[in-house]
Amino acid sequence: MSTLRFQALQQASNRKPVHFEELNRKSNLFGSNVFNEKAMKQYLTSDAFKGVRDAIQHGTKIDRKLADYIAMGMKEWALAKGVTHYTHWFQPLTGTTAEKHDAFFETSYDGSDPVEKFGGAQLVQQEPDASSFPNGGIRNTFEARGYTAWDPTSPAFIYGTTLCIPTVFIAYTGEALDNKIPLLRALSAIDEAATEVCKYFDKNVKKVTATLGWEQEYFLIDKALANSRPDLMMTGRTLLGHTSAKGQQLDDHYFGSIPTRALTYMRDLEQECMLLGIPVKTRHNEVAPNQFELAPIFEETNLAVDHNSLLMDVMQRVAERHDFKVLFHEKPFKGVNGSGKHNNWSLATDTGVNLLSPSKTPMSNLQFLTFFINTIKAVNDNETLLRASIATASNDHRLGANEAPPAIMSVFIGAQLTKVLSELESVTTGKLSPEEKTDLKLNVVGKIPDVLLDNTDRNRTSPFAFTGNKFEFRAVGSNSNCSNAMTTLNAIVAKQLIDFKNEVENLIETKDMKKDDAIFNVLREYIKQSKKILFEGDGYSEAWEKEAAKRGLSNFKTTPEAIKAKVSKQALDLFEQLGIFNHVEAEARYEIELEEYTKKIQIEGRVLGDIARNHVIPTAIRYQNTLIENVKGLKEIFGKEFETIAKEQIALIKEISGHIEGINSKVLAMTNERKKANQLTDAQKMAEAYCNKVKPYFEDIRNHCDKLELLVDDESWTLTKYRELLFTK
Repeated sequence: MSTLRFQALQQASNRKPVHFEELNRKSNLFGSNVFNEKAMKQYLTSDAFKGVRDAIQHGTKIDRKLADYIAMGMKEWALAKGVTHYTHWFQPLTGTTAEKHDAFFETSYDGSDPVEKFGGAQLVQQEPDASSFPNGGIRNTFEARGYTAWDPTSPAFIYGTTLCIPTVFIAYTGEALDNKIPLLRALSAIDEAATEVCKYFDKNVKKVTATLGWEQEYFLIDKALANSRPDLMMTGRTLLGHTSAKGQQLDDHYFGSIPTRALTYMRDLEQECMLLGIPVKTRHNEVAPNQFELAPIFEETNLAVDHNSLLMDVMQRVAERHDFKVLFHEKPFKGVNGSGKHNNWSLATDTGVNLLSPSKTPMSNLQFLTFFINTIKAVNDNETLLRASIATASNDHRLGANEAPPAIMSVFIGAQLTKVLSELESVTTGKLSPEEKTDLKLNVVGKIPDVLLDNTDRNRTSPFAFTGNKFEFRAVGSNSNCSNAMTTLNAIVAKQLIDFKNEVENLIETKDMKKDDAIFNVLREYIKQSKKILFEGDGYSEAWEKEAAKRGLSNFKTTPEAIKAKVSKQALDLFEQLGIFNHVEAEARYEIELEEYTKKIQIEGRVLGDIARNHVIPTAIRYQNTLIENVKGLKEIFGKEFETIAKEQIALIKEISGHIEGINSKVLAMTNERKKANQLTDAQKMAEAYCNKVKPYFEDIRNHCDKLELLVDDESWTLTKYRELLFTK
């Protein structure tokens, strides 16, 4: 087997950058393969174009007759670009995307008159088999029917020779079976709630859009090297492997010169993104060796989530052309940084205002403070639910690992804005005097832009940080679909804004307060109530863990304990009130996430046991036999003196035996615990058993294997080593 490792190293060492040719300037390529406004104007009738635009902007329904005209135009556009098939592209609860390709080609009943056919019925709705997708008990296996339905707010696109139509996925009984429907519901809720609050400051606001800018981190490993590691291929991470002597400690990879092969890959990827309308802008080396990041320009959240899901698929496909393997796992390598997907979130009005960006006038800044403080209050009141939204088996490895935000949710706003909130906290209860109101507007609210110009603080240990004109949710995992975090964040802020509006209106009606007085009074109370969530210090420190516990903040370090918040009464009531999930949908998703966690740990345990027993132990025994032969030879030559001369070899033989025994005993114990866990019928208890009884053996088994890696002859070791995976460019 060691020959496979060395063959892979030889292949990787001989790689040359793949020839790549840029087709045109990015601005000319952008959106070429997207059925966007430009394409619709060319291929649709004026009525069809207006129907799509109204559906996007106002949520109006498209009738079947109009859908036929839209489908006809979409088909002609696609055929002109060499497309042969179409698919409803959706996001089931697997964490990835799904598609079933159908040809435009059809014949008449007798097989004659072939024609390219695509009508409104095919555009609007399809019926994939729903029985094999996760459903959390909503559907029986024999009840297979589910529907995909067109989402006109996310434009159709061409990838390869297939027209991809973004869709939602629902059960025959009407429950959501995907990540998109809850997100669209949450975005509708935040739009309605935020628009109502905006009217306090600008009556012209008719719509508020949640925006998202994600930052995708990833590792890029040579394909031959990745394929030589069974753990990487099966689980996305290395389950064993001794850390390299040189890792990231010299900080020489971050923002360094991008390796030639990786840069060629990035250029090819960016061109594909331009064609697909994904506005990627930034690329750079990340902290760990062979770790990189790319980030786009902000977009409307639904489209941004679709683009990130599409991008992750495109990244793997382009990587194939360049003989790379992309690793999205949050912690593929021990001892170096893992990968995240920072979600930069804000709110924008249809009048062109970023609601989380201070302005030059006191009135605009009062609007900023309103949305700023309400967001903080929403996180304060729902910190366990926000933590649950980013909980996965793979993200558990990253959170709190002194490289990523801790599992404790907190908000960082910087010293200057902390001072602003402190001054607002002293606002008089009840009606404000003209002098106090003037002082507040001129000397507190009015000076916020100057404050932010100098406020360059950034706290990388904070999971939820304000960064000048947006909040950065840094705890989202690199392998996650952004929709889970974005659905939760937009939902809790929407609920908070509804509560805020009700409280302000109550003060105006019952206390005869003016609008500004009521707003200041409510914000003052929110600042007092949200103090526990604000933290400006080191989120990695033990002192913060103790302080957070005193404040009553949760610290759920594992997924099984974290996601319980999703089915708490508070969460169920919130989601149902906003129409995002009913109880059946919420509880089904909870079951699905528990089952996914269990299966991932189960797979990792089986793969680890297989590698440890079928790769590591046989290799160690072969090397041990070599040592035994050496000792026998020394005994023949030196007789009684051999024990002194062969002392180190004998000690090494014993040490190897100790590690072999350790591996065997721990793998056996892990397997027994796995069998016990599999007998449990309750999903929560099974997930907890895998988390607390099975998973702890992973580190023990790994330690024995990694010690053997240091003891065994390098030429005999079968598994590609960390130095080779991380430093082969």
